[in-house]
Amino acid sequence: MPIPARRAALLLLSLGAGAAHASGIAVQVRDGAGQALADVVVYAEPEGAAAPRTMRAGSIEQKGLKFLPLVTVVQTGSSVAFPNNDKVRHHIYSFSPAKKFDQKLYAGIAASPQVFDKAGVVVLGCNIHDKMLAYVKVVDTPYFAKTDGAGAARIELPGGKYVLRAWHFRAVGGAAAEQALLVKGGDAPSPAAFTLTLKPAGADGDSAADAGL
Repeated sequence: MPIPARRAALLLLSLGAGAAHASGIAVQVRDGAGQALADVVVYAEPEGAAAPRTMRAGSIEQKGLKFLPLVTVVQTGSSVAFPNNDKVRHHIYSFSPAKKFDQKLYAGIAASPQVFDKAGVVVLGCNIHDKMLAYVKVVDTPYFAKTDGAGAARIELPGGKYVLRAWHFRAVGGAAAEQALLVKGGDAPSPAAFTLTLKPAGADGDSAADAGL
């Protein structure tokens, strides 16, 4: 049924108003040598207001004797599943203060998802395959993303004041870099940039044991 002209005009005005107030940030992250940096977790925490809780479940598979993806980010309180798509069994564990757990030998999807209920960094290992290593960054905000191969990420979020943080598992000092951010409503995303100094690859070893697990 055709939409009456008046109703159609109101609908277009509504859509236009929504687009005008769409906000976000476009983040670019590079290392100390100026190279684009992938797998950086970027997240925005609102100032003076509680962040909404819109948890999205995560998934880290085991395939080719690796954790995939290497880096995962979830909001505090979210669950993460660990499907084993290898032909061998794995024994996943973490001794990190933010989440300690131990999933005995299993194959397929038999293991129950883990709930990550404390903000921080969780380092994952396999008790059978020492070279397997992955990271879960748990944050108290739903406004997060992870940089791609070009070092770029975009976060959609309402206008307002935020603290924007960027974290990489090889960052010197281990802490997230941060900067104040003011996001205004509008079509164009607010730009932000970080330069992170990294430890050399393998400086902490290439296994869970060397990472302190």
